[in-house]
Amino acid sequence: METIQQLRLARMHTIGRLKRVEESKWEVQPKGFNNNILWHAGHIFVTVEQFVHQCIKSYDPVEPDWNPLFIDGSSPDEWEGIVPTGEEVLAALRAQLERVIPVVESRLAEKAAEPLIIGDDIMTIDSIEGFVQFLSWHEGTHSGAINAMNIFE
Repeated sequence: METIQQLRLARMHTIGRLKRVEESKWEVQPKGFNNNILWHAGHIFVTVEQFVHQCIKSYDPVEPDWNPLFIDGSSPDEWEGIVPTGEEVLAALRAQLERVIPVVESRLAEKAAEPLIIGDDIMTIDSIEGFVQFLSWHEGTHSGAINAMNIFE
């Protein structure tokens, strides 16, 4: 259960950082950064949705129309169509773990339906617990970027 607690801790930290962001800063891309705060928050959300589906195929991702906006390699410079607001993404992040945790918590020891291969086969994660641990680390890195971007004026 420590793995689930780490995921909750990462999310609590992220939400805490996002609650401090003024509305005018969500879509500002500070010099030296590749994306903006909205992108990082949306990226955290869609990565959890995608990875839970990757390891448990019966899980139906929520907000799949957000994927092109926030997947790895996407950029706010390329956004087209309807982009969710910061408040919408924050609300989705607040609700996400209460939906996802019941799906994964009793299955942590199981093999993932499809492994996560990082880099050019630098590392392979093939258990559901490994996916959840990776998601906690991943969220922490993006939460750090959100925090750093928010201190720029």
